[in-house]
Amino acid sequence: MEETFGGVSSVVESSLYHNVHSILRELDCEPQAGSGCNKGMLRWTLHNRVDKNPSISVPLLRVLIKELEKAERIDSKIRIIPLLHTLVYTVLQSVFIPEDLYRRMYFCLKSLVTLPVPYCAIALNYARNMKMEQTAPGILYQRRVSAEHNLRNDLYPLHEKVFVFVDPVVFPLSLVNALKTDVESANSGRDPLIYKRKVLLHTMLAGLGKKCQVDQLSQALEHLGEELELHFQDLITILEQRIEDAAFDDNQYKTRLQEIYQDILTVATDPSSPASQAETQLPSPEVSFHVWTKEDEIWNELVNFALMVPADRNSACLDEDELKRTSVMSTMSTDSGIEGDMPISELSSIMLESPGSPEEQSSSQSFYRRPCVRCPKAGNRMTLMMEAIKGNGGNSLTKEDRNLTARILVMGDDRTLGRLAKTLYTIRKREARHLLLTKRVNMEMYYIPVTDQTLSPVQECVPEDMLTLAGYLGSVDPWYDCNINGLGAMILKLAQMKSTQSDSSDSNTFLLDIISYYTRVSQHPVHLPVYSVKICFSGLSSTTVEEVFVAQLSMDFPEVRRYKATFKDTIKGSVRYKKFNPQECHGAIMSINYRKASISDREKEMGMTLPTSGMLINVLPSCRVRSLPSVSISVQDMNPIRPTTHSFRAVSANIRVLEERAFTVCLDKDPRKTFKNVQSIEVSPCLDPGYSHQPSTKSKYSLGAGDESLGKYVNRTLTLPINTFCGTEQ
Repeated sequence: MEETFGGVSSVVESSLYHNVHSILRELDCEPQAGSGCNKGMLRWTLHNRVDKNPSISVPLLRVLIKELEKAERIDSKIRIIPLLHTLVYTVLQSVFIPEDLYRRMYFCLKSLVTLPVPYCAIALNYARNMKMEQTAPGILYQRRVSAEHNLRNDLYPLHEKVFVFVDPVVFPLSLVNALKTDVESANSGRDPLIYKRKVLLHTMLAGLGKKCQVDQLSQALEHLGEELELHFQDLITILEQRIEDAAFDDNQYKTRLQEIYQDILTVATDPSSPASQAETQLPSPEVSFHVWTKEDEIWNELVNFALMVPADRNSACLDEDELKRTSVMSTMSTDSGIEGDMPISELSSIMLESPGSPEEQSSSQSFYRRPCVRCPKAGNRMTLMMEAIKGNGGNSLTKEDRNLTARILVMGDDRTLGRLAKTLYTIRKREARHLLLTKRVNMEMYYIPVTDQTLSPVQECVPEDMLTLAGYLGSVDPWYDCNINGLGAMILKLAQMKSTQSDSSDSNTFLLDIISYYTRVSQHPVHLPVYSVKICFSGLSSTTVEEVFVAQLSMDFPEVRRYKATFKDTIKGSVRYKKFNPQECHGAIMSINYRKASISDREKEMGMTLPTSGMLINVLPSCRVRSLPSVSISVQDMNPIRPTTHSFRAVSANIRVLEERAFTVCLDKDPRKTFKNVQSIEVSPCLDPGYSHQPSTKSKYSLGAGDESLGKYVNRTLTLPINTFCGTEQ
């Protein structure tokens, strides 16, 4: 017979130990092709197993604590962050955890605070969560479900929502419906009462333990009517009071829980009806799926989220019929305002001495104007945002009222991140003068790399790496490389399998589980630098275009020959020389003025003039100068006598052609952001529009009269924050 410890057999505990060690062994191995997918699948299998059988969470927590203590002892930092996230996510899925295990977890996490960043920051945050969960068991589950499904209460009014945007360039339209079905299938038509039953059942099990009769409580919750809302609000009050009030002791807390438990069990139940809806599994968050076709679609969705527009309405724009809200109700008068133009009935109703009997006076209505709607244009909803956010009395929302969190998750490649950087810049520019949207909505950005590996426009025979930024994020965060980079390649395959299946009713929760884990756990951003480029065109037109890019900028002369010249091509009399024009081979003469990057922060103005057939500007930081804000400029030269490329790092650059030629500029490898007939470009770090519109007279960072402003020490550059599992300092 199998030995059992705490209701779990030794075979199950041994299998959990092997599952954890398999994940750790994959982390310690050298990265190989396909290894990241194996690591991510191992993590997903483990958490999926706990979700289906919460009773195995206690032995799994013991294994994870042992491995954390061992990793700290042998100084294996690559294991610490995966073990921390796995530990806390298991606690979130658990039903009942013994008191001694809470104490052991807290002391283990507190001992990791002595480690450097980011280990100490993550451990300190999780130690606070464990202390809070130990004080009021089930509060992490309750807050997570309440925020993700908008279970309104006054004590914890946070609301979170996940917005998934897929790039149609990467995802064929034939696969979009399959992805949308997998992402939104779990939340279609779900009643908020189901989530409130889950919270009540989970909290009772976490707080009362073996004293709670699961089957009876589950059936009683299903038969509760209006009393369910009262019990839910009472439970929230008890949990929040337990956290905030130190005088609220443990005995008093459990007594209050027992009272709610007994009140629920008094409901008459039918023993023959199965309890199927009130489960303790952690439900998936509220996710909305969008095909990112319009540039301002993210802005429109955020506005709808801030204004609480129902999800079934059009997300692209609010038509005039859809803007009939009480916040913009006004009145419209059809009369001229002259008493002589008014009807006698209306004029008599506003006179000081109304004729007629008291009955007639009471029956006559007061001066009435037909209520109508003041509809702003669909493209400009600043007025609507301002009136909705200012609220009553015209007072703006305070910082405490920023209770909405929009988790923006994009799926694509470097082209998609370039669009996201432009969207962030546009939002910051709109919010620079009037903080309307960001005053209420907290934006967090996530990225799942998926690509179709299109061919490069410059090298038609060699596929271009479209996931350079994803590779950088994976090098910074190995756990991100395992769970997001590795599993991103499976999304298109799963969508293809889903689209070819005849039976579409069989839902696959793999993608939704990955999105749930990623958006819940990864709260530490990696700041990708954003660069701006000012493009000047050739000809009589003096128009300029300002754009931003986050991956790379490529320059190319269309008339220059695509192949590389050999030495025989330059010899006069050769057969190949007749078909070869040396001027076309050498390219155009370019003037490059740049500020050379230096580790000592002593930037130096440099300049050069040289022939080139193209140029590549990469924003991706190198491993050796990761903290140095600069771009890598590679100049291509088709002359076989000289080196083929000349590379250097610069903070900013001004590049122009000295001949009557024009070149083509492509941003972030995206053909949609290609500019032709370009004469010159200026590349520099993108400044946050919020700083450029600040008044220059008296800064809020001023020290006083005669003192220099502290504003020059503030980092004013715009970065694209992508949430990962460990993050980096900006």
